[in-house]
Amino acid sequence: MTQNTAKSWLPGFIALGITWGSSFLFIKWGLITLTPLGVAFFRGFIGGATLLIYCLATRNPLPRRLTEWGHLAFVALLLNALPGYLFASGETHVSSVMAGLLNATTPLMTVLVISFGFREQKVNRNQILGVGVGFAGIVLVTGIFQAGQSNDIKGCLSLLLATLSYGISFPYSKRFISKLPYSASSLAATQVSCSAVILLPFILLSHPTHAQWTAKSLIGMIALGSVGTGFAYIWNFRNVRLAGSTIASTVTYITPVVATILGVLFLNEPFKVTQIIGGLLVLLSAALVQQRITLLKSQSK
Repeated sequence: MTQNTAKSWLPGFIALGITWGSSFLFIKWGLITLTPLGVAFFRGFIGGATLLIYCLATRNPLPRRLTEWGHLAFVALLLNALPGYLFASGETHVSSVMAGLLNATTPLMTVLVISFGFREQKVNRNQILGVGVGFAGIVLVTGIFQAGQSNDIKGCLSLLLATLSYGISFPYSKRFISKLPYSASSLAATQVSCSAVILLPFILLSHPTHAQWTAKSLIGMIALGSVGTGFAYIWNFRNVRLAGSTIASTVTYITPVVATILGVLFLNEPFKVTQIIGGLLVLLSAALVQQRITLLKSQSK
């Protein structure tokens, strides 16, 4: 990768990390009024509406072929609908700080998925080492071997399933979406709108709210939908195209730092020393997967 290429995707990469790092706070605020399913649906609905208006204003055409919509709908399920619900559900059991830390396992999941199902996107020994370091970090972050942590573990499992879903979506997007002849805004608008459509039947059969709307829940959902689930996906598609799925997924290198700062400042959430150590290991694993740190000689798997 050339220096000019890195310069082209790095600003959007950093902006995306900050935006998605803030999402865990906004999810907590949304849960004041909404159920986890409600949070997942409304973030997709608001994000999709925002992006469709943007595409209309900028005259960006949406995909035309049914097969293209099919691929984007599958990515919407993996990258929006399913993890949107799982993250909101997980945050009913754990803090936004822990959610942000576990979100950093996305590169690990991506490498594992690539190893088994996307062989054309090569994985080397350094990245495999990163996976091992990351799982050690997960053990410390979650405190999985500590007694009396049943609710926390339930929430952590939801979060890890969400990052596994992310891990499948990144290489799938690289293979089937990144080469489509449409702008990033058109692809993002289609994908995010599809996520709302996927969740709509479940919303119609349930009660998405459990309390009255408050200023915090409104602000949280508008920010989460329009920016965190709207414009952020334009940056995400652009990162996948320019940097590849493995590097694009390491945007979660930034998100736990942002999530921790905001969780402590705005939600007064505590965190343990073991979580800090585990979080650092997860970040180290992301750096190994991203190949910003090399401890082993490169060798394709």
